[in-house]
Amino acid sequence: MFAVMKTGGKQYRVTPGDTLEIEKLAAEAGETVQFNEVLMLGGTSPVVGSPLVDGAAVQAEVLGQIKGEKVIHFVRRRRKHSSKRTKGHRQQLTLIRVTEILEQGADSSGVKAAIGAGKAPRTAAPAAAEAPAATRAAEPKAQTADGDDLTRLSGVGPKLAEKLQGAGVTSFAQIAAWTEEDVADFDEKLSFKGRIEREGWVEQARALAAEKE
Repeated sequence: MFAVMKTGGKQYRVTPGDTLEIEKLAAEAGETVQFNEVLMLGGTSPVVGSPLVDGAAVQAEVLGQIKGEKVIHFVRRRRKHSSKRTKGHRQQLTLIRVTEILEQGADSSGVKAAIGAGKAPRTAAPAAAEAPAATRAAEPKAQTADGDDLTRLSGVGPKLAEKLQGAGVTSFAQIAAWTEEDVADFDEKLSFKGRIEREGWVEQARALAAEKE
């Protein structure tokens, strides 16, 4: 028996025992997860979903979090700038082993649903004590109690600063320590589309971090 399931925007034909590399999941090695988007069940009596097969699911064991092969991205701008830029990227993936295909009863299986890392809910931060209105107005919106004002970086506004803080980046020192791999990772994760390198955030962050010392 086989199933066609969907995860991370891709479709996979799987059978029990198959090992797959899929888009990163919010799960730890050793956990069992369940994929509820099953498009088809194959075998002696095939079932095609419309679009999903009711009650069907695929369960799998998470073997670990890995990175795909390095991809080289080369950009060349002609005419006015004649600039060239080369950067590498390694996609974050999750390695799983399919353990079971459920034809029905997925809702009552009790197994954690597989959720992409980008869709995992963030832990809510504890509410800060209410401050007087005058004090709140004077506080920089992009600065946390133990962080830096990230809007001092070129091209970073309040919205972009919130994105960075949501990803755990709160200080210039963190950005100053980024490697090429970190830059590529944040470009992909937060859809910055080359802004980090284009605006020179790492160099700016080093200078701003040095001012604090």
